[in-house]
Amino acid sequence: MKTLAKETAIYGVSSILGKFLNWMLVPLYTFTLENSADYGVVVNLYAWTALLLVILTYGMETGFFRFANKDKENADKVYGNSLIVVGFTSLLFAIITVVFAQPIATLMGYPLNPEYIAMLGVVVAMDAFGAIPFAYLRFKSRPIKFASLKILMILVNIFFNIFFLVICPWLMKNAPATIDWFYNPHYGVGYVFVANVIQTVVVTLALLPDVMKAKFRYDAALTKQILRYSLPLLVLGVAGIMNQTLDKIIFPYLISDPALAKSELGIYGACFKISMVMMMFTQAFRYAYEPFIFAQHKDKNSKEAYADAMKYFIIFSLLIFLGMVFYLDVFKLLIREDYWVGLKVVPIVLFSYIFQGVFFNLSLWYKLVDKTMYGAWFSVFGLVITLVINIMFVPIFSYMASAWAAFACYLVMMLISYYFGQKHLPINYDLKTIGLYTGIAVVLFVASLLIDTPYWMLNIALKSVLMFVYLFILVKRDFPIKFIPIINKIVGQKL
Repeated sequence: MKTLAKETAIYGVSSILGKFLNWMLVPLYTFTLENSADYGVVVNLYAWTALLLVILTYGMETGFFRFANKDKENADKVYGNSLIVVGFTSLLFAIITVVFAQPIATLMGYPLNPEYIAMLGVVVAMDAFGAIPFAYLRFKSRPIKFASLKILMILVNIFFNIFFLVICPWLMKNAPATIDWFYNPHYGVGYVFVANVIQTVVVTLALLPDVMKAKFRYDAALTKQILRYSLPLLVLGVAGIMNQTLDKIIFPYLISDPALAKSELGIYGACFKISMVMMMFTQAFRYAYEPFIFAQHKDKNSKEAYADAMKYFIIFSLLIFLGMVFYLDVFKLLIREDYWVGLKVVPIVLFSYIFQGVFFNLSLWYKLVDKTMYGAWFSVFGLVITLVINIMFVPIFSYMASAWAAFACYLVMMLISYYFGQKHLPINYDLKTIGLYTGIAVVLFVASLLIDTPYWMLNIALKSVLMFVYLFILVKRDFPIKFIPIINKIVGQKL
């Protein structure tokens, strides 16, 4: 638990800090882009990018972990083989998207901007290739370098977003001769994708020293073994990422007015981003947890460790949920006021992220017993739920239907994964404690909805009291202060 907590903290710093900085691009976009429809373009194309990235890595990250841990003496061989395979498919994809950018752009509804497709095609290809050396850093337990590169990636992206969307427009008004040779003031949202290209190139170059450590010898038999293990994870990954992005991909096709569709998608995307604090936590946990479950599998106390990890994950997820919903009046200031109408999706999306995190936590059973096809089927089933609810109800309820679709999808996936997991790899999860904290969080959330005084600060103060109630129960029952090293040193063991 200490090792997992330590690495989660390091990965978490990079993930949370990086995603927080990236998260801060949302107010930049909502305040600098002309309208919510422009942000809707960003939401739509990045949803496609997330899906394509999963397809191009086709489960090779987890496959690498599995086979590198099986034969640690030949881990560099597994690493090099994975780089060759993913590198080849990524290069092929980049060539296809650049050559056929115009017809693809026309098909997607962006006929005037085929360069959007070309740029994002190159970005996805390089990111897919980079996923393997990033996995190698995790395998080698080098979280500090992993974290540093992830933060570098975000900082470069933020710098060039600010440069193109804030600094360049200012220079265009006050000193146009300095930038008019390369800057087009009417290109707007296109510079979001330009910044992404620059970011990806910089990080790919930074990964080259770790790429060169691989033993580049292609082994067809090894490739076949890894793919046999990983391809079911591709189905799992595609279905999983589509559960997150499908609504944003198909949303423009479900509302008859294209302009309204982009505007509504922009509002939904901005408010959805506010909820991503929860995803930051689950991703940080995942980075440390995946190597942890494979490393601990042979330990006689592994099941107790998995049960403890689940309990604390849910407890702290609920803490984040309450922090977000109690102080939503503060978080909403991050986006322009015309986006606030969509804030009602935030509690729904936060809970869907909790269900998603629990589902990932439960996924250890089919990964450890090499029955990854179960995960694929669970995700496909969730995808069907997402698709049906969006198609049926988005034309009527707009993005509220998309939020509830995500909620229903991950709830069902979580429940069926738990059911089958207990049959194949029974783990004695502390359901009593999990249920207690979930009930307390729901009661406190409902109580917070009743707080509606005319005074903004009084509302915040009353909700802070509710937060204190949860924290008091947490510290008193399951997380004594003496177990928190830094606080323990400050307040002393007697507390």
